[in-house]
Amino acid sequence: MTIKFEFLTRFKKKYKYWEIAKDLVDQCIDIMLNLSQSGHPGGSRSKVHAMIVILLSGAMKWDIRNAGKRFSDRFILAAGHCNPVVYATLAVFNEALRIQYKKYKDEKFLPYKAKDFQLTWEDLLNLRQNGGLPGHPEMQGKTLFFKANTGPTGHGSPFAAGAALALKFSKAKDVKVFSMEGEGGVTAGATYETINSAWGLGLDNLIYHLDWNDYGIDSRPFSSVLYGTPENWFGGHGWQVVGVENGECWEEITKAYYNVLVGDPEPSKPKIVYCKTRKGRGYLKYDFHSHGSPHKMNSNLFWETKKEFASKYDVNFEDFGRPASRSREENVKQAISMFNTVFSVMRDNTEFVKYLSGRLIGLGESVPEKIEKCIINPDKEFKYQNLFNVDNLPESLFEAPGNNAPNRAGFSKYASYINSLAEKKLGRPLFLAMSADLSDSTNISGFAKGYDVLVEKGFYDKTSNKESPLFPQGITEFTNSGMIAGACTVNFSDQPYDSYSGFYGAMSTYGSFSYLKYGPLRLYSQLAQDSELKVGKIIWVVSHSGPETAEDSRTHYGIFAPGVTQLFPNGSIINVNPWEHNEVAPSLTAALKTDIPIVAIHLTRPSILIPDRKKMGIACYKESAKGAYIIKDYCKKSPRKGIVIIRGTAPISSLVQVLPAIKNDGPNVKIIAAVSMELFKNQSKEYQDSIISPTEWNDAMIITNTSLKNMGGWIKNKQVLKYSLSPDFDNRWRTGGSVNQIIKESKLDPLSILNAINMFSDSREKRLNILKEQIPDY
Repeated sequence: MTIKFEFLTRFKKKYKYWEIAKDLVDQCIDIMLNLSQSGHPGGSRSKVHAMIVILLSGAMKWDIRNAGKRFSDRFILAAGHCNPVVYATLAVFNEALRIQYKKYKDEKFLPYKAKDFQLTWEDLLNLRQNGGLPGHPEMQGKTLFFKANTGPTGHGSPFAAGAALALKFSKAKDVKVFSMEGEGGVTAGATYETINSAWGLGLDNLIYHLDWNDYGIDSRPFSSVLYGTPENWFGGHGWQVVGVENGECWEEITKAYYNVLVGDPEPSKPKIVYCKTRKGRGYLKYDFHSHGSPHKMNSNLFWETKKEFASKYDVNFEDFGRPASRSREENVKQAISMFNTVFSVMRDNTEFVKYLSGRLIGLGESVPEKIEKCIINPDKEFKYQNLFNVDNLPESLFEAPGNNAPNRAGFSKYASYINSLAEKKLGRPLFLAMSADLSDSTNISGFAKGYDVLVEKGFYDKTSNKESPLFPQGITEFTNSGMIAGACTVNFSDQPYDSYSGFYGAMSTYGSFSYLKYGPLRLYSQLAQDSELKVGKIIWVVSHSGPETAEDSRTHYGIFAPGVTQLFPNGSIINVNPWEHNEVAPSLTAALKTDIPIVAIHLTRPSILIPDRKKMGIACYKESAKGAYIIKDYCKKSPRKGIVIIRGTAPISSLVQVLPAIKNDGPNVKIIAAVSMELFKNQSKEYQDSIISPTEWNDAMIITNTSLKNMGGWIKNKQVLKYSLSPDFDNRWRTGGSVNQIIKESKLDPLSILNAINMFSDSREKRLNILKEQIPDY
């Protein structure tokens, strides 16, 4: 069936059904919040009219029975605190399908895995309860309708833009992304960044809805701190803006969506429909008072909100006016009774149920199964892990010993190689990439550079260069992260619960600015962990890290900030720290071959000498794929003096300069290159023990170009810390200057490293005795 979104006179006849749906949704919001005593009634109530228009008018093509359809329009609730409006709406809609299925036993009314994925009014009883409906949107289980985990202000907007970008770049640009927000969210920097980025990328498939009610959490109106109107906020940045003065008028809202989508859509412009509303509409608690504070359970005001509904539909709420019980069990029973009263209105109105169920089925069937122009064809796809094979990496990716090269250049080569390989295998690039005006500086521009015979594509341009996977951005650090995350949630697979077909993403910034990327990736990590819909992978390029970025001074080089890439559950991110050019491709390949969704690769700026590993007895650079390898082993003829675990460009480059001296007449230590703890743990126990045995962990020192806090996984006791070297050795920020000056100040120069290793070796007996004394003798 084809559903056409037409603003015609006959369409007005359906408003009477929308009015009933609105009343039912209102009651569901009230009752679930009355029971939970937690949540946000005001913004949820004010968005009901718009929610119903978007979902029933045909503006949005979606299937309530299957949230995983690849060419369904997407919905992202940027105003995440308002999720009760979505829960209530889905509960009302699904009840119509349940009634029809029970009546006709026709499977067209039965959602996919209904037990797991169909949100019903019974689920409203467990709002904000453990294992129940989450307090903010999460793309999981019965809330797969959401296509992002949102809630923190500003985080949803870049996710929506990223999803729209992936759809547009795939040439499935007619698939739209809808996002709802309030004017409080407009004040967030991420939203401002997204407004600019969406215009620059020509995301005309991004449809924003703004609920304009002038209030948020605090007691002052937003107009006291936010100048202008949506015309300024969006229209002044190139968006197509259509306003609705009465956000409770079905005809006005429907006409607005018709104009931006059908009647007069402006090409290459993102769209926004704003509606003037009253926060707390019909709730008898208005404006900021209604933000996150429901009526007290079974209070007089709560029962007042039931009177109008009871009168309008001639129903009675059992025990009307009864105070709340001290027992949750009793309060749940009463809530069930109230829901049954509300839904009796639906069960007794067969005409309404027939319309609503039929409309939902028709909308679901209107979602196309194929889009011929879409460049992602699941029939031709294969497991992307097949692209990531360390043994197949071409020699042209690597620099010869004696050459000088930065490891970031190795990343550029690898980026061009992997996207070019995908072009040959898939007919399209695999990675979409962006950086905040730092594409060449961080070398992420490699994703658009042709490898071997392919031609460099340059920057994407919305009118003249639509094939490039490298997207131009302003200084939009946070939004780049969210957009890439949003793009990687768009799964084009025809079996989206089992496999992923879509784009991977990459974004970059200086290591010192890593915290600006964290927010969206934290939400993406949660989503990847929990969502039944498969998602893609993200490369987080932590570039210009460490004191090696000396000339920019301490404002720009990251010693502590890159540690934010470790603030994830174990197993949900891989951190890779290649010290030189030739380690980038093997270590990154190994990381991308895993099922872990985020890979953070830490890169440095300066060129360094590529060592002759064979001549110096250092393990091959391809061993970096294993996370750790031996730079120098023990000499079997002398007593062992412990192990040195070393990480980072400057430290290992300095070490290489004194390595011959250490081997000739230096201390008998074993030196380990620490590339990635996660990759190291992914190796067999036999390999791990061959690099660092269980007893050696306590007999170790650390040398790193980051803070010792960021080496936590490699440090097993306080004695390790005492003899280690790092730029924060004195718990002070470093200064700035030439690379050599700051490396020396950081005590990472060759002489400092040699002296530290000697001191560590000479103190072995003392170190181990202290450890033994700390073990009680029972």
